[in-house]
Amino acid sequence: MRIAAFQRLRVEDDAAAVVARVVDDLTRADMRMDLAVFPECHLLGHSYDPTTIAARAIDVEDDRWRAILAALAPVATTVILGSFERRADGVTNSAFVIERGRVVGRYAKRHPNEPGVVAGRASPVFERDGVRYGINICNDANHPDAARSLADQGAAVICYPLDNMLSPDTAARWRSRSVENLRARAVQTGCWIVSADVTGSCGARLSHGCTMIVRPDGTIAARVAEGVEGVAIYDVP
Repeated sequence: MRIAAFQRLRVEDDAAAVVARVVDDLTRADMRMDLAVFPECHLLGHSYDPTTIAARAIDVEDDRWRAILAALAPVATTVILGSFERRADGVTNSAFVIERGRVVGRYAKRHPNEPGVVAGRASPVFERDGVRYGINICNDANHPDAARSLADQGAAVICYPLDNMLSPDTAARWRSRSVENLRARAVQTGCWIVSADVTGSCGARLSHGCTMIVRPDGTIAARVAEGVEGVAIYDVP
């Protein structure tokens, strides 16, 4: 299975522009991919501000969401694309699994660190071309139990949408720690690890970018350079 992890500048409150670029990325003739992973809350942008989170939370029953799915209908690649999501029990930090404009699954962050965001309870496993995979989101990487629950269900790949847009001092502290956490999850579970992060700056915050594909032994198979947009691609057996 050919997997692509995209490192992108953060775009806020412009889902139409984000989706248009996703479609362009994934329909290029020279970019055949089976599974594509984008950063955490990539559709409208991540936030730690409760008011902003509430404003960005998508309702999957509204016209805005239907328009997003319609725009993704031409894409043959399985896409992992996230947003805050409004549900009956509150707002979750969700990653949607989308195929040909249809949601075939979703995962809600089990260990959210955003104020007011409800923790997900399920750890679903999905399949593409015979390869089983699951999703953890950003802070979940600090909790080995989240990865273990996927490996125990037979996942061979764990995908990590990230948003490491942090204050400069915090970004510096996490610059290498994020890499080591993901390598540790690979060794712990024996799974391939795929992370997709934002990069650049947003106001007073910055992200170096931690977008990579890690082998089950913890070695890095492919990585996007820090500070630039790009894509890491690897054929996972």
